[in-house]
Amino acid sequence: MRDLRRRDPDQKYYDPEIETMPRAELEELQLGKLQDELKFAYEHSPYYKRAWDAAGVKPEDIKTLKDLERIPFTNKQTERDCQGVGSFFGELCCVPEEEVVYMATSSGSTGVPTMSPFTQDDFDDFQHAQSRLFWQTGMRRNDRYLHGMNFALYVGGPDVIGAQELGALGIWVGAVPSARLLWAMKQYQPTFMWSSPSYAWLLGQKAIEQGYDPKKDFGSFKTFIISGEPGGSISTTRKAIEDLWGVSVYDFFGLSDIYGACAGMCEYKDGLHIIEDQILVEVVDPNTGEVLPEGEKGELTYTTLSKRARPTIRFRSGDIGWIDKTPCKCGRTHTRIHVSGRKDEMFIVSAVNVFPSDIEHVVRNEKGLTGEYRIRVYDKNYTTKYEVSVERAFGSDEPYDQIAKRVEGALKTHTGVRPAKVIVYDTGKLGVSAEHKAKRFIDERKHNN
Repeated sequence: MRDLRRRDPDQKYYDPEIETMPRAELEELQLGKLQDELKFAYEHSPYYKRAWDAAGVKPEDIKTLKDLERIPFTNKQTERDCQGVGSFFGELCCVPEEEVVYMATSSGSTGVPTMSPFTQDDFDDFQHAQSRLFWQTGMRRNDRYLHGMNFALYVGGPDVIGAQELGALGIWVGAVPSARLLWAMKQYQPTFMWSSPSYAWLLGQKAIEQGYDPKKDFGSFKTFIISGEPGGSISTTRKAIEDLWGVSVYDFFGLSDIYGACAGMCEYKDGLHIIEDQILVEVVDPNTGEVLPEGEKGELTYTTLSKRARPTIRFRSGDIGWIDKTPCKCGRTHTRIHVSGRKDEMFIVSAVNVFPSDIEHVVRNEKGLTGEYRIRVYDKNYTTKYEVSVERAFGSDEPYDQIAKRVEGALKTHTGVRPAKVIVYDTGKLGVSAEHKAKRFIDERKHNN
């Protein structure tokens, strides 16, 4: 791995040539890498060769970036169907097992966990991307980085190496009980930490319960990185965590199918810059698969440009969002993605599309609440209804019915549709808090049975 510790800590960009490359040059670079990636996948993956032959397309037919639209999509089901077929890693894998040096798996939250293999070059590219994103948040070699992400087969686990590559001190704590993590935070006085939004919030509440003032007693912190849930891109959620800990919060986005983090915020926090020299992003209509123009909301779809163990080609992520290719105020030219939520968690009430992130925005912004919430979606009289449960803040004496009425009104104003009910619990009684990733969405609609 390259020794990059000698970078000037005052330089703005980790890789200035790549990060600020003019759009035309960047797309020329992408096209060359894409053509090479497609040729490699076609020649070495039984699945890709079979699928593309059936679609009547070959790698040499892709002469422009737009021609990528001719290539068939893949998704999680594709990975599941191919896994273990013909070899341990299956028909999507393009290298023999002895060339794979690391594997992660998905969480399996939407089905059977899928394996994600990496060659040594894949892994080095992965960590170089993480270093770039860390640098983008202000991390430098004099920082102490506490890694609070799960190490157990989770693709975000090795990201700590990306912090070390740029020269920061890596503190490998991982997914430990809150008391142990708070001890490490107090003992080692890190400046950076990475966790999920829900856990960053929960940890602050745990600290208060143990008699700490998060801002004063953990004053070494200057930055939290959060990922794994939509909350990081919701301004009210970020502000709630920032106000609780006295830190600056940056959102990262990753996929087990590609990297621990594929995109991250810069200081302007207007979307997440994707590592576009390694990953192409498209937005497609969730129903038709048609590629949508820049700025229109649809399903985010990704193609790797240099991954060898398992090239990921036109992978439909299930995430709904949009992209912005205009240069950012930070000077970076790489596309910014905006993620609204999961396709399978969107629900329609009175012809209005609603995402859990819309509801989180309201709950985090309303005073007198802890910020915890749960959404229940169900069918009644052939229509979709939703109800929201919230918690009254500790020490509040506001009547429950008054809180419910206030939250109902705020939800109606923000989403355009009033919930069927708002249920108010006392602090800690809702039961959605989780050590690392909260389950807040319950879908009881009949079509899911």
